Amino acid sequence: MPAWRNIFAWFGLVPLLWAILSPASADEPRPLRRAFLLAYFCGILWYAGNCYWIYDTMLIHGGLPPVVSFLLLLGFSLVLGLYFGLFGLSLALVRKASGSTRLALATAPFVWTALELAASRITSVPWDQLGYSQVDNALVNQLAPWTGVYGISFVLVAVNALIVFGWFLACKPEPHRKVRGYYLCASGIFLVGVLAGGIFHRAPKPASTATAVLIQPNLDVSADNTWAGPEWNRHIAEMTRLAGEQCKTYIVGIPQTGAPDGEIVCPPYPTHPDLVVWPESPAPFIEEDPRFQQTLVALARQTQSSLVIGSLGTDYVPEEQLWHDFNSALVVSPNGARLGRYDKIHLVPFGEYIPFKRLLFFAHKLTGRVSSFTPGEDRKVFRLNGHRYGVFICYESVFADEVRQFSQLGAEVLVNISDDGWYGDTSAPWQHLNMARMRAIENRRWILRDTNNGVTAAIDPYGRVPQSIPRHQVDALPAAYGFRDDITFYTAHGDLFAWACAILALGVVGWAARTSLRRYVDGKDRS
Repeated sequence: MPAWRNIFAWFGLVPLLWAILSPASADEPRPLRRAFLLAYFCGILWYAGNCYWIYDTMLIHGGLPPVVSFLLLLGFSLVLGLYFGLFGLSLALVRKASGSTRLALATAPFVWTALELAASRITSVPWDQLGYSQVDNALVNQLAPWTGVYGISFVLVAVNALIVFGWFLACKPEPHRKVRGYYLCASGIFLVGVLAGGIFHRAPKPASTATAVLIQPNLDVSADNTWAGPEWNRHIAEMTRLAGEQCKTYIVGIPQTGAPDGEIVCPPYPTHPDLVVWPESPAPFIEEDPRFQQTLVALARQTQSSLVIGSLGTDYVPEEQLWHDFNSALVVSPNGARLGRYDKIHLVPFGEYIPFKRLLFFAHKLTGRVSSFTPGEDRKVFRLNGHRYGVFICYESVFADEVRQFSQLGAEVLVNISDDGWYGDTSAPWQHLNMARMRAIENRRWILRDTNNGVTAAIDPYGRVPQSIPRHQVDALPAAYGFRDDITFYTAHGDLFAWACAILALGVVGWAARTSLRRYVDGKDRS
């Protein structure tokens, strides 16, 4: 979306807050139930609309019937919509216990932030949180290195609450309250103008001192990618050719946004790139396959570059007499020596594994193509060309507290490999890109994002995309990037701000629930 549309987040919650806390709602027979159901319905609509691509993914790539695909989207929305429901219930409880709409609105940003943290830690789906709407706002997203994306969500909800409070006062019959309400509404609108205008703020332009070639193979995720015989040779020859492309046209910005084309400046010593990256993809790259091992050695020596290669890692566990499969990234030195492997830790439920297998014994029938990966255990940093690199895979980019640990371990640049082919032409690849951009902002690190079919891009430490290539085509991006070793407050301390909000919210809402329950037991309030 165009950057200016972030302005809607500054007042998008106003109707919901008004519906929950308006004077008329307090006079309803069951205000708590009404507040919960209103907010819950809002949450269902939000997740069904924002994550509509789940239906397409299940239908097209999961091979599921339309009805089942719809039911999965509906179930997803019904579960995650509960966070909205709890938000509405919490505010109504505080207002009921205290008799103060002002206190309920003051509590709103703390409760919202706490529930976003719960979405990350409990249901493990912190997808497209409110703060991501400001990823193009260079003024507001300066909070992220301190608070993570949660601080931005907090400010957004606080401004929404301020506008609603001014509106409430403006509707009062007393003239002095009306004037104060108009003043607060005007202040809120002015604040929105100033903060939303942060899209025109220009962050510093960091220097780039290295070059990576990010290969975009554009493989069909639904096809049979076994690559028997000559097909293997054809794909590997193409991969090798793409790895050698250093000077070519790229997009100065994000694809499909009208960003202009530009010509990459060849590095000062154009004998070879510093890094070649191959994304997570459906390619038959199995660690134990001898032809794959030979390919990596030949590619590294030919390009004289370090490699980060998305692949299937395998380990044999003698005690279990079983092979364990991992969604992995192999790291290879310029001389072809294997330096190590990072195994994806945070797997995608129902995509890379089935949670609660015994309980959900029927799930494999619904998700016929589901993989059965073993989660990795260690976050690793690899030393390449005198610098430290951290690698994370696909879905892991949405977990801020996990990605920041690579920088905490000393990574000077981050590499994100992903296969967004499952999303098709929906909004999901763009949402996924924006979340990766926020990880760059939080940690003040360059991120090299290499995907199977886009968006393949370089992301600078301020979340901007200086280089990318078009989606849905076989291509390579020679991306310029740099290194940083400074540690932000968020990198060092993680979700400290979000936890503080959660503790405060639990304290206030817990007090409100206890007070309301006591009144109910005493017979003073049966609503």
